Amino acid sequence: MAKTESTMIPLGTIAPDFTLQDTLSPSKLSLGEIRGEKGTVIMFICNHCPFVKHINDEIVRVANDYHVTGFGFAAISSNDAINYPLDGPEHMYTNARKYKFSFPYLYDESQEVAKAYNAACTPDFYVFDNNLKLVYRGQLDNSRPANGIPVNGRDLRESLDNILNNNPQRVDQKPSIGCNIKWKSDK
Repeated sequence: MAKTESTMIPLGTIAPDFTLQDTLSPSKLSLGEIRGEKGTVIMFICNHCPFVKHINDEIVRVANDYHVTGFGFAAISSNDAINYPLDGPEHMYTNARKYKFSFPYLYDESQEVAKAYNAACTPDFYVFDNNLKLVYRGQLDNSRPANGIPVNGRDLRESLDNILNNNPQRVDQKPSIGCNIKWKSDK
């Protein structure tokens, strides 16, 4: 299992706009429709990555816990579904139902959104404040498959709590580690 770290783009970056097909509904959704009153969490995930499988339950818990406090959430899969068919829209729908996703699971077929966000791996987390300025990018927590550390969403939860409590964000944000995004040029 190859490990790729997130690209730590500069804090303060404005969230790139997008409109993508939601695999859980017949709708296309834009960033503006997903955006929360307090902030917005964009997660790049996929179905087959063991790093994502390891945390799926916790990302659902985090979304359920913080959606009610005014945060918008969306997951995006940008993997090449031709060479990685388990990451295609039909399987995205099935996976989202299996884990009871309470947020849209969007398909980035062109991979332009992943490029705009400079996403590098799955999972990759981005937290934007109410002005859509990046305040956090990186890992969910320190847990990884087989490292024995419990999955608790600590880093992501801390960032969301900081927004809710008007506290400064940590400066020592850790990159996420996971499978690389499967770009269409990859073989």
